[in-house]
Amino acid sequence: MSPRLTAAWRRTFSSARGSRNFRLFLTGQMISATGTWMNFTASSWLVLQLSGGSGTALGLNAALMFGPMLFIGPFGGVLADRHDKRRILMVTQSAYALVAVAMGTIIATDVATLGLVYTLSVVAGVVTSIDNPARQSFYVEMVGREQITNAVSLNSAAFMFSRVLGPAIAGVLIASVGLALCYGVDALSYLGVLTALFLMRPDELHAQQRTTREKGHLLAGLRYVWRTDDLRRPLTLMAVIFTFCFQWQVLVPLLSEHVFRAGPAEFGALSAAAGVGAFLGAITMANRGPRPGMRLLALCAGGVGLAMIVTAFSPSLWVAALLMVPTGLGAMVFMIVGNTKLQVTSVPEARGRVMSLYGVIFLGSTPIGSPIVGWIGQHLGPRAGFIISGSIAVAAAAVVLSIARRRVRTPESADAALSAG
Repeated sequence: MSPRLTAAWRRTFSSARGSRNFRLFLTGQMISATGTWMNFTASSWLVLQLSGGSGTALGLNAALMFGPMLFIGPFGGVLADRHDKRRILMVTQSAYALVAVAMGTIIATDVATLGLVYTLSVVAGVVTSIDNPARQSFYVEMVGREQITNAVSLNSAAFMFSRVLGPAIAGVLIASVGLALCYGVDALSYLGVLTALFLMRPDELHAQQRTTREKGHLLAGLRYVWRTDDLRRPLTLMAVIFTFCFQWQVLVPLLSEHVFRAGPAEFGALSAAAGVGAFLGAITMANRGPRPGMRLLALCAGGVGLAMIVTAFSPSLWVAALLMVPTGLGAMVFMIVGNTKLQVTSVPEARGRVMSLYGVIFLGSTPIGSPIVGWIGQHLGPRAGFIISGSIAVAAAAVVLSIARRRVRTPESADAALSAG
């Protein structure tokens, strides 16, 4: 291997090379995420079949799955700032496995109804509200502040590699043996991340200052974010993009079935295509790791929008799959830049609450955006859904890029807002 390739390899995996705890976590996440994407793919297909092909039902299921994040997510951030994040994750990952077992059981016993699926989606959403803030703010404890961009990128790469693998496996299983096995595999996959968490060495974690147990920390965290320009601006842009442009779990099934009349295997391949692009985006960010900024965040948003608009005019499913690659790439870079900017900007004792707001926007925006996009996809067509969503992303990016330089406040200047008094 040439010296340049060796150097690039070392840069790409620098956080994993330097932290045994993160290597364990990364391995466990890859195993678990494969099962998660199988679950997502199977759930989309199940709802589509139970509802007679309703885009509104798909949107509603996504809303119920991520809706609890809007209400419980900020409290999950308070828990993450107060308690041992590793132990929180052990509890939440176990709970996810139980939900997957329940889903597989109702399908295997032939009692699945939309009502039962919706109920279990809500339960999974409650678990996510606690899991997400703890997981997002745990990276810095494993690798330290200097390696956070690389760690987030590598974890995203693992997750997106699983996004390629999971839907493809799910499509084959659905077509050959049915839906129930997808959930069984998902339940077993959580053993990977639980084993990794158990084997970690707590004394090798980068200890972070925890907040106290006094009342008022939730409001203090919200004030801190609002008064810190470098947190408020990216969160605002991400709120728009996540709400209206990241609803592929609704649009892709509709495009597959209603436009291209494809079966479950082809649907799995179309879902996996965006994962290929996202994986490439994550590896690129792990190797380069540019300083996160608003300009790059806006450019990524515009790129995602343009790719979605072009995808809307695809003459065949395989052309659409090809175009979903740059869509996924831009989306992944957008998420990594936004995530890293928030992690680097926030002070340690508020990082859990800041990342809980990221989770509220990333996952909690789904209950708002999914029904809207689902209605558009069902009544105006999936192609119109891609065009409208992409146009919103392009418009939001143009607004951000056209705004003149604004006053920037450092995280330290907003420390007073963290006072719970």
